[in-house]
Amino acid sequence: MGSFATVCVIILIIVLWGYIDFHIGKYIHRKRWKTREYPIRDGKLELITNGSDLYQAYFSDLQAATSTIHILFYIVKNDRFSQAFFEALKKQAIKGVKVRLLLDWFGGRSVPKQWIKEARAVGIHIAYCHKPRLPFLMFSLQQRNHRKITIIDGQVGYLGGYNIGKEYIDLDPELSPWRDYHVRLIGEAVADLEQEFLMDWERATGDAFQIIQPSPSRFDMEHRLYPSEGVDVENMLIQLIEKAKTSLVIGTPYFIPPRRLFSAIEAAMDRGVNVTVLVPNKSDHPLVKEASFRYLRRILAKDGIVYQFENGFFHAKVIVIDGKICDIGTANFDYRSILLNHEINCFIYERAFIAEVEAALAEDIRHSTRLKLENLYSLPLGARWKEGISYIIKGLL
Repeated sequence: MGSFATVCVIILIIVLWGYIDFHIGKYIHRKRWKTREYPIRDGKLELITNGSDLYQAYFSDLQAATSTIHILFYIVKNDRFSQAFFEALKKQAIKGVKVRLLLDWFGGRSVPKQWIKEARAVGIHIAYCHKPRLPFLMFSLQQRNHRKITIIDGQVGYLGGYNIGKEYIDLDPELSPWRDYHVRLIGEAVADLEQEFLMDWERATGDAFQIIQPSPSRFDMEHRLYPSEGVDVENMLIQLIEKAKTSLVIGTPYFIPPRRLFSAIEAAMDRGVNVTVLVPNKSDHPLVKEASFRYLRRILAKDGIVYQFENGFFHAKVIVIDGKICDIGTANFDYRSILLNHEINCFIYERAFIAEVEAALAEDIRHSTRLKLENLYSLPLGARWKEGISYIIKGLL
């Protein structure tokens, strides 16, 4: 056997091993996973759509902490803003606040080891989750903890699309301004959010801690948390879409829905539901924009509406159904978030809050251009090549 043939055989064996490893690992994960459901809670929700506004409130809450700070971010970068984040945590740890920081192994890979060492030296507990591991190395390498959550003193919670890095506060010239949706919450659901953090923390470290129960809430904005780990979230979203009677609005940076979920959208359109999709025109990934074209053509062909956000980068994850149900969280509208990653979303039933979300979407649409079907049938050769390649690997984008 020649050297070229040997190399081809080795590549074939690696690809076959990766395929088997990934799918068996995913199958076993699905069989072991148990649904976790939280009830509808009362509380106060605040929508934040600007990074500067978010982190002004966020750092203020961190500075006010007296007992515990629990944080899980998918991404923390190696830049001045990320360093300021670590400095804020160190100051609180020195004051005696118990700080636990959980980072995704892949998303937090650029955090300098020196920062970790200095943080641990002042008492901050830091762990990495979702490290690649045997026996299913390929599956564990692809499964990420994509959650972005914070719980302060068991009383205040945060979740949504923002991570820690300079682009999130509009300091990256390529992606600025950054448009995202994040929720600050007070009330009963903070304990549910902390319960999810506890489970992720315990799986990463083997250690547990006592959850602080929130103070009784004076607010009555109904909502509930829905955690997912690549299992059942597609069914949940399908059930929501099947309830739509008049309108369905989807805002997402990556519109690459799994087959059954997209079929539910098409079925909604067939029964007269008006579907609007808002995606960014600018991309932060070389293939995800082109991966959406196959689906957007079908939306447009059924008289749906597609907007491309032009004022920076749109990263929000939001769904609004009939103006009555709103979903904001960490999950993108793509294969990876829905069928693979660990995510957490918040389903909101408070009409006043939903009206605020609709106003934010209307503002984003004002900064968008409407995509036409003919635009997607006259793509340059490079875009057509990207679309073909992205379709093949859509499950891993």
